[in-house]
Amino acid sequence: MKEAVWFPKEDRIKRLKMYQLMKKNGMTDYDQFYQHSVQKPSWFWETVIKDLDLEWFQPYQQVLDTSKGIPWSQWFAEGKINVAHNCLDRFVKDPVAKNRTAIIWEGDNGDVRKLTYQELCEEVQAFARGLQMLGVNRGDRIAIYLPMIVENVIAMLAVARIGAIFIPCFSGYGAEAVATRLQDCEAKVLVTADGFFRRGKVIRMKEEADQAADQSPSVEKVVVVSRLNREDCPRQDARDVDWDVLTKDKKALSSTKTDANEPFMIIYTSGTTGRPKGTIHSHSGFPVKAAFDAGYSMDLGAGDTLFWMTDMGWMMGPWMVFGSLLNGSTMLLFEGTPDYPKPDRLWKIVDNHRVTHLGISPTVIRALMKFGDKWLASYSLDTLRVFGSTGEPWNPEPWSWLFEKVGKKEVPIWNYSGGTEISGGILSSNLMKPISPCSFNGPMPGMDAEVVDEKANPVRGEVGELVIRQPWVGMANGFWKDPDRYEQTYWNRWPDLWVHGDWVQVDADGYWYITGRSDDTLKIAGKRLGPAEVESILVDHPAVLESATIGVPDSDKGEAAICFAVLKPDHEESESLKEELMKSVAERLGKALKPKAIHFVKELPKTRNGKILRRVMKSAYTGKAPGDLSSLENPMAVKAIQQCSPD
Repeated sequence: MKEAVWFPKEDRIKRLKMYQLMKKNGMTDYDQFYQHSVQKPSWFWETVIKDLDLEWFQPYQQVLDTSKGIPWSQWFAEGKINVAHNCLDRFVKDPVAKNRTAIIWEGDNGDVRKLTYQELCEEVQAFARGLQMLGVNRGDRIAIYLPMIVENVIAMLAVARIGAIFIPCFSGYGAEAVATRLQDCEAKVLVTADGFFRRGKVIRMKEEADQAADQSPSVEKVVVVSRLNREDCPRQDARDVDWDVLTKDKKALSSTKTDANEPFMIIYTSGTTGRPKGTIHSHSGFPVKAAFDAGYSMDLGAGDTLFWMTDMGWMMGPWMVFGSLLNGSTMLLFEGTPDYPKPDRLWKIVDNHRVTHLGISPTVIRALMKFGDKWLASYSLDTLRVFGSTGEPWNPEPWSWLFEKVGKKEVPIWNYSGGTEISGGILSSNLMKPISPCSFNGPMPGMDAEVVDEKANPVRGEVGELVIRQPWVGMANGFWKDPDRYEQTYWNRWPDLWVHGDWVQVDADGYWYITGRSDDTLKIAGKRLGPAEVESILVDHPAVLESATIGVPDSDKGEAAICFAVLKPDHEESESLKEELMKSVAERLGKALKPKAIHFVKELPKTRNGKILRRVMKSAYTGKAPGDLSSLENPMAVKAIQQCSPD
């Protein structure tokens, strides 16, 4: 149990968009508002879209339609809307808003580009016309395999504008991973670039794109953005089309009047086994949920700048796009890494571009901490109002470093957890309430979440399964060409109850903590143990930078904990350090939960957005097939885990 360390001031609470929304609906008590939101979900989500002032081509006839069953809930039935129109056209009509900055882009090499809402709208219309010239029709799938550049956002909005469906692909994927997605969704066009910079090095993207397209019979054209103007970039004249040639026609193009539940995006998530899952999202789903979470929960509004360290291939990339644009805000895209060319790169960007909302993972903070506080000294960071965090549970030391050293105890850390199939968050911190380190204040408005035991009964004070009891705007419209897998994954355990796959604990003060994925959770001598519980103890030690814990079969305890630790640069591996760490875990959790082994490694297997792949680690350590590794940033880390195995 940890005491709160950040407390909202009364005048700040009253300026929050969440408070203003509550007040418009006759409420000033947050808990009352939350209960109203989950007891009357139709009322709540209609309230949200009205407050966002979304424009409809045809009014909806029913807010929530569950006639096909709760897992297949439809929102705003019979309504016609287009997300690109709502992101751009309604602001362009406003003489003030049209000149507001929509995108700031900074390249790895320091290049900067900015577009206003008016300029972004013109670019989107031009590329939309270009796609139509290539024969792209409503419902066609367009894969976007681009670095974090402005054209990535333009392509997403242009595809949605003409009623087609875009598939964002992680910029770090190799050809095989891209091909798997192209083949599964039968993409008609692939949008890519000649390459990009990463840590000062040229990454040749077109070569990977060509290999992926060669393996995908459905791909008719490859659109190429010249990010690097490479003279040695390979070209296939019959298939390749230059972005600049395709976007010459700047005439206006109105948006297609798409159905509210019509797909606009398929975003793939990697599974540990089998092919990746293509999560389907609609025009009135994902964007609305992202806009609510960013705008009301994180308090992002017009004049604010959101910078989330992510990639468009991960959910938080599209989330940033729609969360910022639907709120009339500015997004910042960054091609590079937070510590290149120097460890102050991230702070320099925040200061230079006057970032107000910074989204960052615990992994990035752990990496920056090791360079020390001196790299913060040159920057005021006085524009920051909110830190956002998602992807991994926090440990106390990096959370405190961000809060105390970077935010000077003034900037709240908005902890946020949900998923690709959610379109955003289930749990979050609450800027209207005190915040305790590493915690969540509870479920977000509109999310009827609960922690339950093995019989689906609510529990407090012990670890349980996170479930959602009511449909919400943004819930997935199934998996592409695989409805049965969608039902089996989330709806199979209990009738009409979404089982998210996270283990969560609610303490006596009402703070919620994620202890790990339920399939990562250990059961040692009959006691359930989240990996985060062990990992937090290990990183409390001054020698440990980060850690990960997995469970392996054990003849005595059923399962035993195996820990992996990355040491800080000024510490060396030793048997005495291992014993010290073992003792620390045993003293704080009990002797029965003492790890079976602790291994020192140089790095942990992660995705580029900072998620530690514990299931991959477990497979590598136990000699099993690791499953889909396409999202892995550092494959050599898996080999190091394999070498630690006693078998």
